[in-house]
Amino acid sequence: MKRLILAVVAVALVGAAFVFEPWTGFTNKTIDEPVPTRSAPTPTSTEILPMEMARGTFVSQEHDTSGAAQILRLADGSLTLRLEGFETTNGPDLHVWLSDRAAGGSWFKYDEGNRIELGELKANKGNHNYAIPADADLDDIKSVVIWCKRFRVAFGSAALEI
Repeated sequence: MKRLILAVVAVALVGAAFVFEPWTGFTNKTIDEPVPTRSAPTPTSTEILPMEMARGTFVSQEHDTSGAAQILRLADGSLTLRLEGFETTNGPDLHVWLSDRAAGGSWFKYDEGNRIELGELKANKGNHNYAIPADADLDDIKSVVIWCKRFRVAFGSAALEI
């Protein structure tokens, strides 16, 4: 009977470790991607690209989160989300979303709103670039959210202001 109990406890511990990935709370990953290439003004334009279309500062929600978020228009017309000086707690299954919900407050709201998923968070520290799909409709987008899909919580968010 003792062996059965020990086996059940061992299986439960392994299962919990798989689900919660507790080691991520003690590890950091840093990335330092450069700002997408700048181009000089053309004879028909005075714009220097990339051009900042929107900017925001992260606020903490479920975990301490800081840094800036920018939406940049590149020379080829494409859009990129850039996180600069970004830092949050590492965690399992973290993703970057653009959301139609305001930044801050209750993180339950992000799961209910419209969003554009930009992919997995590349690192919990540093400077990152995320391509925004060409067909993305940004008209109602209000924030950038660092979302943990596994536990359905927002680690942090940034209001985007033009």
